[in-house]
Amino acid sequence: MEPLRDDDPRTVGGFTLVCRIGAGGMGQVYLGESAAGQQVAVKVIKPSVLDEDSRARFLLEVDSLKTVYGPFIASFVAADADAERPWLAVEFVAGQDLLTIVDERGPLPLVETASLGALLAEGLGTVHEAGLLHRDLKPQNILLAPYGPKVIDFGLAVLAERRTTLTATGVVVGSVLCMPPEQARGEHELDRPADVYALGAVLLYAATGHYPYNGPSWQAVALKIEDPGTPPDLSDLPPELQPLISAMLALDPAARPTLAQVTDQLVDVLSAHGLTAAQAKRRLTDHVPAITVPEAPAPPASETAAFQEGWTGYTPTVVDVAAREDDDAPHDRRPATEPEEDGPEPAADIPDNAPEPSTPRRPDPTGAGVRLIAPLRIAERMRASYARDARF
Repeated sequence: MEPLRDDDPRTVGGFTLVCRIGAGGMGQVYLGESAAGQQVAVKVIKPSVLDEDSRARFLLEVDSLKTVYGPFIASFVAADADAERPWLAVEFVAGQDLLTIVDERGPLPLVETASLGALLAEGLGTVHEAGLLHRDLKPQNILLAPYGPKVIDFGLAVLAERRTTLTATGVVVGSVLCMPPEQARGEHELDRPADVYALGAVLLYAATGHYPYNGPSWQAVALKIEDPGTPPDLSDLPPELQPLISAMLALDPAARPTLAQVTDQLVDVLSAHGLTAAQAKRRLTDHVPAITVPEAPAPPASETAAFQEGWTGYTPTVVDVAAREDDDAPHDRRPATEPEEDGPEPAADIPDNAPEPSTPRRPDPTGAGVRLIAPLRIAERMRASYARDARF
């Protein structure tokens, strides 16, 4: 996270911007806060890429996020695609992306990698059930939070039934390091196996710190991806994961497993190590480093003072509803046999005929004159004593 720069906006769509949290090819991402203090990630399109094509792609992102849902997807909050600088607000995930975690802490252990893959497969299944493809799954688009992974950035997502792309002729959309062969060839008719391939590339990176293919340029990498004679680099991958990852990275989309099969096989890996899926998930989340999330600055002292001017404090009223049954009886008459309600017997030096001290009665908004029974009177005195000394 970085502080806001001089040329950054301070508010977007009613959200107060706190700091920068990242940048992408299409826009800058900020941490924002709603008026009630809800933190969101606000993505603002860069002026340099604001043309008809990028605006259309942004509209697709907004429509996609309104459609997809689930515990592994950063949920949609608000957007304005028609603004001078279109913006999108989604759920803020307090976690680091997978790329940063692997770069800084090294590859994930076997169990953590298998758990991550099973959870992401379920998350992508939610995307596919909504009729969408992600099309740009990569370590940067996977955030690891204390409660599990989240898939973000649907900037390149398209409706599965729309067999079109929003790219110029000959331009490949997506991150080539995790791109399936059919996408690297520029094919328009992508389907669910494309995301399965990308997930396999992500899991390979999580477990080893490298991608299936590398090269000096994206063109060189793309040529390797679509070359049947160049198998993916699976070096350093745990043997337990090699059959599955190899199948997910198959050249032929039809030869790749489904997401449900991916989940089942990864859960089998966990079971072979004596762990349930829930236990493995806890090990994965324990591996996530804690991060400090900044907040919007407090309002000036003058505003706080203005708010507090005239503040008389909050005094809740304890009401014994059952006591209303006695409201019709005179409160100054009690049977001689009625026991004292305020606690211990009077001290010996107090004369028996001494008048009973009167207790100030709280005004009753109903006018019924409610009498508090002893336990409630004691509780009310304790509350009043605490309220006098409390700081809030």
